[in-house]
Amino acid sequence: MSQIVTTTCCVVGGGPAGLMAGFLLAHAGVDVIVLEKHADFLRDFRGDTIHPSTLRLMDELGLLDDFLRLPHHKAYELSAWIGDRRYKVADFSSLPGKCNFIAFMPQWDFLDFIAEHARALPNFRLLMNTAGEDLLLDGERVCGVLAKGPEGELKIEARLVIAADGRRSLMREDAQLPVEDFGAPMDVLWFKLPRKQSDPDESFGRVAPGRMLAMIDRGSYWQCGCVIPKGDAEKLREKGIETFRDSIARLTPFLADRVDTLKDWTDVSLLTVQVNRLKTWSRPGLLCIGDAAHAMSPVGGVGINLAIQDAVAAANLLSTKLRDNSLTDADVTAVQRRREFPTRVTQALQLAIQNRVVRSVLSAEKPFDAPLALRLLNAIPLLRRLPARLIGLGVRPEHIET
Repeated sequence: MSQIVTTTCCVVGGGPAGLMAGFLLAHAGVDVIVLEKHADFLRDFRGDTIHPSTLRLMDELGLLDDFLRLPHHKAYELSAWIGDRRYKVADFSSLPGKCNFIAFMPQWDFLDFIAEHARALPNFRLLMNTAGEDLLLDGERVCGVLAKGPEGELKIEARLVIAADGRRSLMREDAQLPVEDFGAPMDVLWFKLPRKQSDPDESFGRVAPGRMLAMIDRGSYWQCGCVIPKGDAEKLREKGIETFRDSIARLTPFLADRVDTLKDWTDVSLLTVQVNRLKTWSRPGLLCIGDAAHAMSPVGGVGINLAIQDAVAAANLLSTKLRDNSLTDADVTAVQRRREFPTRVTQALQLAIQNRVVRSVLSAEKPFDAPLALRLLNAIPLLRRLPARLIGLGVRPEHIET
C-alpha cells in the first residue's frame, strides 16, 4: 500500500538546481518536498567550481559570510599551459563587488550548506534515500511523483513537479519531452593525485598535442580531468594503466613522482560528455531545469552555476503563483522563455570551443602555437575581463526576488 503525501511543489533531485529551487520556493512561503535518491551528499562530484554568479546569490540571501567559512580555495584568475608557456585566460578580480573570484569547494559542502538552511524552514521537507521513479498523471497533466523510499512506495501529489534529476533524468524520459543533441568530440577521465606544498598554487589547464589536462586545487589533492577523444576510453584501458600514468607524467612533469597512486582503472572514472537541450522544458504540471533541461559541456565549468540560475528564475517567476494557488501553464513556460537565451548562448560558445579548439588539440600530432585569441588575452590584460564575465557571471545572471 502506497503512502500518499500532498505538497504544493515536488522537486525531484537534490543537486544544486533542485536544492536551490526548493530552498527559494520554501523561503517564499511555498510548501516544498525535495527528493534525493542517495542517503547523503558525500559523493565524488567533479563540478566543484562556485562561480561569482552563485556567490552573489549567497550574498543576496545574506549567507555569503557563513558560506565562505566552509573550506574552499579562491581563484582570481585562470591560466592555461601550452608546452612550457603559461597563458593567462581570465581575470575575475576585474569583476565589480566582493564576489570577484571562483571558489573551489567540494560540492557536498555546498549541498549540505543549502540543505541545512532549507531544513530550518517549516514548509521545506528533504526526503533522502528517496528516488522519484514515475510521474503521476491526471489525463495529460502531471499531478505528482511516484517515489520509492526507505519505508516503501510513496505517492506524492503536487501542483507542480520540478525535474532536477540530471542529464539522465527519469522524469524527462517519462514525460517524453523531445531532446536536441549537439554532440561532443571528447570525454573526460577524472582522477585524484596527491598535492604537495611545492606544487603551483592555482588551478589550471595543461595542453599538448593530443592531450589536455584540467587540474583543480582541492587543498590536499588535485582533482584532475584528462580530456580524451570521444569513445577512446576503452582503447586507453586496453593499453594499461601504466601507459596512462606515463602520459600524465609527460604532460605535467611535476606529477611524475605520484602518478603511481593510480593503482588501476578503478581509480579513474569516465564522464561521457553530452551537450543537449530540451526543445520544450515543460508540460502541464511539470518543469525541467538544470541538466534535466540542458546538459552542458564541461568547457568553462559553468554547468552547475547555470543550473542554479534556472532555479532562481523558477522561484522568482512561480513562487507567488504557487503560494496563491493561481499557477497557470503559461507561468511555467515563462521559465523557459527566461532561461533559454542564456542557455543557447552558453552552449553555442561551448560548442565553438569544442569544435575549433578541443577537436584540433586532440587530433594534433605535432607541437603547435597558441591560438591568436589566447596570445591576445595573455598580452592585453584588459581583454581578460570578457572571459571572466562570461565564465564568472554568465549571460543575463539572475537575482533573488523571492
